[in-house]
Amino acid sequence: MEQQIIYEQDVVNAVCVLIAKESRAMPDDVEVELAYDDDTGFSADAELHGKMHHLDTSRLVEALRLWIEQYLDQDPMAAGIQLKLDDEEGIIAIVR
Repeated sequence: MEQQIIYEQDVVNAVCVLIAKESRAMPDDVEVELAYDDDTGFSADAELHGKMHHLDTSRLVEALRLWIEQYLDQDPMAAGIQLKLDDEEGIIAIVR
C-alpha cells in the first residue's frame, strides 16, 4: 500500500463510524472533537445522544482501521497508521 493521507474530516468520520457501530446508531448522530496534547497525545471526545465517549490514541487508530476497511476497501491490519498534527490541515493520519 502506498502512502495515503486521511485528512481531519475523515478522521472525524472514522470516529463517528466506530461510535455508531458500537452503539448501534447512525454515524450522523455522533458529534466529535479531536484534540492533541503534548503529554497525552491524540484523543477525541464523541457525543452520542447525550453520552460522552473518550477515545485515546489507540482507539483513534482502531476507528481509522475500521474506516480503512469500510471506505477504502483495504486490509486495515496491513496498514501502518501514524497520527500527525499538521499546521494547515489539523489532525491527519498517514497510512502506509
